Amino acid sequence: MSGRMGDSNSVMLRILLGKKKNNHDYNSIIQLDKIVKIFPSPYKLAENFAEEMVNMITESAKNTKHFTVALSGGSTPEVLFTILRENFAESVPWKYVHIFWGDERCVPPDNIESNFGMTMRNLLCKIEIPSLNIHRIKGEDDPEKEASRYSKEISLFTRKRDGMPLFDLVLLGLGVDGHTASIFPGHLELLDSDKIYDVAFHPVTKQKRITLTGRVINNADIVTFLVAGKKKEKIVEKMFKKDPSALKYPATYIVPAYGRLNWFLDQEAASLL
Repeated sequence: MSGRMGDSNSVMLRILLGKKKNNHDYNSIIQLDKIVKIFPSPYKLAENFAEEMVNMITESAKNTKHFTVALSGGSTPEVLFTILRENFAESVPWKYVHIFWGDERCVPPDNIESNFGMTMRNLLCKIEIPSLNIHRIKGEDDPEKEASRYSKEISLFTRKRDGMPLFDLVLLGLGVDGHTASIFPGHLELLDSDKIYDVAFHPVTKQKRITLTGRVINNADIVTFLVAGKKKEKIVEKMFKKDPSALKYPATYIVPAYGRLNWFLDQEAASLL
């Protein structure tokens, strides 16, 4: 399975020092396979990551290269998008950014559950970005056909490594059940799928979703988890301390084969570390 715990091929050592920002320090934890930063609040987490993301985009633009990012849904990305809109709408060279989504519910774009819809309301409608740079998953269409169509679109607009699409950045969240993107416990086969995107089911609601698969996530240059809230503390503890029970969590297997893995946590999510 891609990205197994303790995979020596992806071991990296990162030592981070707290950096003063607006009178708030972030803390850091040394891990061999990841960079971990802990912030006092979800807002500070999103604010700091917004600056990092802007730097990535700016660096790509300096080299006249497109920056490809797969976004996630959820409350913390919603804060991130608001910060990007309010603080960086005019200063970022958005024309170099190609935006994709790591997963999407099979609903129309104007549905309140749509990840695309949330991003559009909070960011995309407020910045100057070419419409051709926005690559949405058509959640209203037949899931199997759309997963295939979107996979082909991804292949057209991304670099390749090992024959697979290569994103510059993949943003991920962490569910209280250990899922990430729309890869849920009990469906670990999606981590090793040969498909770029595949159809998934929510284990409780049975709602169909379209999700990026594990091998493509682990092929990215940078993968960043944004995790906030008290409800996430136990699962974060199990994953970081490599509790055997964490082997059932799909998020455990997200370990980039060549790239960098970042975890941005707020204090509540990191309280048991």
